[in-house]
Amino acid sequence: MEKRTKNEKVRGIQTALEEHRRFDYDYIAFGHNWTMPDGNFRYRKPWYECIVTGFWRFWMGLLAPPFIRLLYGTKTTGREHVRALKRAKKGAISVCNHFNYLDTLFIRDAIGHFDSFHTMAPWNNKKGLGGHIIRHAGMWPFSANIAAMRALNEEMGRQLGRGNIVNFYAEQAMWINYQKPRPMKEGAFHYAVKFGVPVLPVFCTFDRNKRGHARKLRIHILPPVYPDETLPPKARAAKMKEEAEKAWRECYEEAYKMPLEYLPDKRKNP
Repeated sequence: MEKRTKNEKVRGIQTALEEHRRFDYDYIAFGHNWTMPDGNFRYRKPWYECIVTGFWRFWMGLLAPPFIRLLYGTKTTGREHVRALKRAKKGAISVCNHFNYLDTLFIRDAIGHFDSFHTMAPWNNKKGLGGHIIRHAGMWPFSANIAAMRALNEEMGRQLGRGNIVNFYAEQAMWINYQKPRPMKEGAFHYAVKFGVPVLPVFCTFDRNKRGHARKLRIHILPPVYPDETLPPKARAAKMKEEAEKAWRECYEEAYKMPLEYLPDKRKNP
């Protein structure tokens, strides 16, 4: 039996999950080198840690853009939508497809290194130097702890009120180099309604080489989706989600010159 490459194994997993519509399944093992944020976790950094935060953000903002351009051939379109939000001093929730270990660097480069914050799953709250860097670079882990989530909500509201952008990977799970948009979860839109801010859809398209690696990456910043204030909160969030998913789908179809179609549904009871 011929041995499959790593890329072939990943594509096989993604194919099976797509056929069974498990678009939010995280097939990548996250290990045990992480901690669940508790009530003492500091989403808002005290003043004396701002120097450390500034240090890591400065170097990330300096080194990351040329690095991802060299490695992925990155280009960004639609920056005018971010500039318009900044001129209006309007914060926003951005939603980006989750397909690469470095995609936070992609979205930072597109919407700003110094005024963007990024939500992540609890298991990305790593121990050691790596965890130290990403936390100071503006990564916010969710938590099963109520006190920690209360602190996260407070800091999110504060940063959005200051006109900053908070990014969500609304598909929930990362699927390596998967090109199609997947259905989004409701959380990002719940927060957009809660804090009265628009949603900024961002969709990344790319070519894949023979080894399945992403190349010629294009980051598309799409027009903001604003809440319909005439609707009740739950319907308002649902409409924003529908409009953001439509924007992703249209971007996909225009970039790849094909309609968005998933593999046949193999569920016994869909």
